[in-house]
Amino acid sequence: MFTGIITDIGTIDHVEQRGDLHARIRCGYDMTGVAIGASIACSGACLTVTSKGEDWFTVDISAETVSKTSAGRWQQGTRLNLERALKIGDELGGHIVTGHVDGMGTVAARESEGDSIRFTIAAPQALAPYIAAKGSITVEGVSLTVNSHADQSDGSVHFGLNIIPHTWEMTTLGALQPGDAVNLEIDVLARYLMRMNEVNAAKSISM
Repeated sequence: MFTGIITDIGTIDHVEQRGDLHARIRCGYDMTGVAIGASIACSGACLTVTSKGEDWFTVDISAETVSKTSAGRWQQGTRLNLERALKIGDELGGHIVTGHVDGMGTVAARESEGDSIRFTIAAPQALAPYIAAKGSITVEGVSLTVNSHADQSDGSVHFGLNIIPHTWEMTTLGALQPGDAVNLEIDVLARYLMRMNEVNAAKSISM
């Protein structure tokens, strides 16, 4: 489990296609305190540390993970928002995040608003019912609050976010531009609501 509070920005410095995709990620963590097998969220995707050095760790990225995350994410030179797994007793500064990407969004607009950046993110129809104003959402691994939402004629939704200077300085969000793809994870309660709706719909069809 994670909180969506980013604690480092890593950079992929080596990628190799084996059975799965294998990547080495440079970071600023004290890796002596990170165990092999530990979980680290990488721009919203929970991955397992398979080996490590003084300032790097490696992960294996399954075809499933590659297919569920933004195109071109796992390439040499890509910067990633990093968060180590939550420990008992840690401050829950964001919201409960699982590190399981639910779908892809696209930056529809970016504009300055005071000292902040206001983003409009387009989310697919499958996620639209689970995105609500003042609700929580994870974008690129970052815990954020939805400020507004506007349902679209095709069933998708556009939702607004305000990114304060501290957040865009400490994450990769400040580099996002219109057209960029982003990893989205809906709130964990909304995830269970999604499943309940799927089950109820299936029951209705079978009756």
